[in-house]
Amino acid sequence: MDTTQELAAFLRTRRERLDPHDFGLPSRRQARRTPGLRREEVAELAGVSTDYIVRLEQGRGLRPSVNVVEALAGALRLAPDERSYFFNLAQQRPRNSDKPATTAAPTLARLVADLSPLPAMLMNHRYDILAWNGEMARLLLDFDTLPPSRHNAMWLCLMHPDIRERYVDRERIVREGIAHLRSAWAAHPEDQVLTDLITEFTARDEQFARLWAERDIAVNGRGRKVMRHPDVGVIAVQFEVLMPLQDPDQRLVIYRAADDESQSVLDRLCAR
Repeated sequence: MDTTQELAAFLRTRRERLDPHDFGLPSRRQARRTPGLRREEVAELAGVSTDYIVRLEQGRGLRPSVNVVEALAGALRLAPDERSYFFNLAQQRPRNSDKPATTAAPTLARLVADLSPLPAMLMNHRYDILAWNGEMARLLLDFDTLPPSRHNAMWLCLMHPDIRERYVDRERIVREGIAHLRSAWAAHPEDQVLTDLITEFTARDEQFARLWAERDIAVNGRGRKVMRHPDVGVIAVQFEVLMPLQDPDQRLVIYRAADDESQSVLDRLCAR
């Protein structure tokens, strides 16, 4: 398949499926010979020339800019999946228009609870903790004892006196967290809350400032952590991070014991 021709056909089909009455467009004396919006109407809605729309729909090899793709996606009222497809055809990267998740999707919150006895929690791209089950609270801390503004895994790792000392290989954990935050910051430059968090961490924590300046970038979807729990001793866990298709800004984090000894320790902790 030729992506230029597919882009042309995609634009035509999406234009033709639209109902002019939904846009409040003025009635025209000339009868519509084809369904949907006219090319000049799409051009007006998107702020481009009619000739440009004609050339795109004829597959003349144009590569629309990000701004033009954004404008056309809005004019054609593309659904999120269609919008992503359109950007891929145009060989452009869409701007992140989704608002950060600040509350857990109800179905995901129930899933977190149903994952017991595995420790699980739900986070957004900032590392804000949106939901957790009892096993995760026993492994880390009772999140309800903290104000909601401090329900952030990176803040806990850097600032909370108990959690700061919880990780055996703390520098690696902080380094990996910073590499994720830098990637999240680049993907969400409009997220002022995230920017303020990074500013706070840089000002208050020398280690964070040093590692942030190294500009490592990575998103770590699985790995291993070793923790010293004050009540039951050392626990090694494997973690997996899953991103739901319907809620891409929410990340499901699941811990499992990394070995038999850690499983025994985790069982004792969760039974307390």
